[in-house]
Amino acid sequence: MRSKACIFDLDGVIVDTAKYHYLAWKRLAAELGFEFTEKDNERLKGVSRMESLEILLSIGGIRIDDESKKMALAEKKNNWYVEYISQMTEDEILPGVMDFLNLLKRNGVKIAIGSASKNTMLILERIGLKDFFDVIIDGTKITRAKPDPEVFLKAAEELNVAPEECTVFEDAIAGIEAAKRACMKVVGVGNRETLKDADRVIESFVGQDIELIEW
Repeated sequence: MRSKACIFDLDGVIVDTAKYHYLAWKRLAAELGFEFTEKDNERLKGVSRMESLEILLSIGGIRIDDESKKMALAEKKNNWYVEYISQMTEDEILPGVMDFLNLLKRNGVKIAIGSASKNTMLILERIGLKDFFDVIIDGTKITRAKPDPEVFLKAAEELNVAPEECTVFEDAIAGIEAAKRACMKVVGVGNRETLKDADRVIESFVGQDIELIEW
């Protein structure tokens, strides 16, 4: 059976914004007086902004009990991140993505974005895809982060497609768990070992065919 709809995470699947998150967190760590490495950054993938801040502070051995101070630090990081992504262009769409999205459209498959990022609309606007998707569910429309399945279930509901008729494309472990909990098929995009719990794993969208969503 071919899936009637595909739901795509944004960061790491459509575009690679991880580098901009990393630059912003690294800048914050430097301001707080310690080094934040790319290896450290792996721990933040698929994690909410405030949880990411807690991990960052623990890496730096810094304890902050004042919630308003923590909120201010997270806001500062986000402002830097927005500054970076505001410079994005359509050249940053990952290889093979547009070919695959157009293939889905030609075959009558509905497409949606399911992302926890509150900056989703800005990114889609910068890369020229704001009006391309049938449905966009982002961090402004959900209350629970992945691995909670809310974002994917809401996308299926707005697409008017049953969860079991959807395929999710994800690059994070928490996202794969969320898709499974939503009773959806899931294709991992990235490292096969890291994403081994997905139903299928691809390194990229280059050369992918419609068979990828046939189950």
